[in-house]
Amino acid sequence: MRRLPRLVAAAALGAALCGPALAQTTPVGVWKTVDDATGQEKSLIRISDAGGVLTGRIEKLLDPATPPDAVCKECSDERKDQPILGMTIIRNVRPDDSDKGLWGGGDILDPNNGKVYKVRLKPIDGGARMDVRGYIGAPLLGRTQTWIRAE
Repeated sequence: MRRLPRLVAAAALGAALCGPALAQTTPVGVWKTVDDATGQEKSLIRISDAGGVLTGRIEKLLDPATPPDAVCKECSDERKDQPILGMTIIRNVRPDDSDKGLWGGGDILDPNNGKVYKVRLKPIDGGARMDVRGYIGAPLLGRTQTWIRAE
């Protein structure tokens, strides 16, 4: 009987310590993007949830080579010639019904070339990092970047 209070206390402590980690396994938050080729930090992206639909916008440009007033000259949709800072680059992403750790169904814009790709988001390492896969057609035909949680 004396062990029961200790077990309850240990379980409560474990839940308190794991709670924040479990809450971070969602894409919602601020993410640091890193250039694949150079390893240089490029931007901060804030991903928000509105009614179960995720969107992501460029909150801060970190690359000193990118002017703060840069516009998306290569974009072909309503974002053409719009400022990159503040631009929504992830749209219409929802939780995947078949995989609880995956979000998809939306698209992502690469403001460097103006191309729009289908996107899949998968938080990894307890939500400290996230695999962002942009692809055309099937997920096998794409590229994955790993973003780092900044907030």
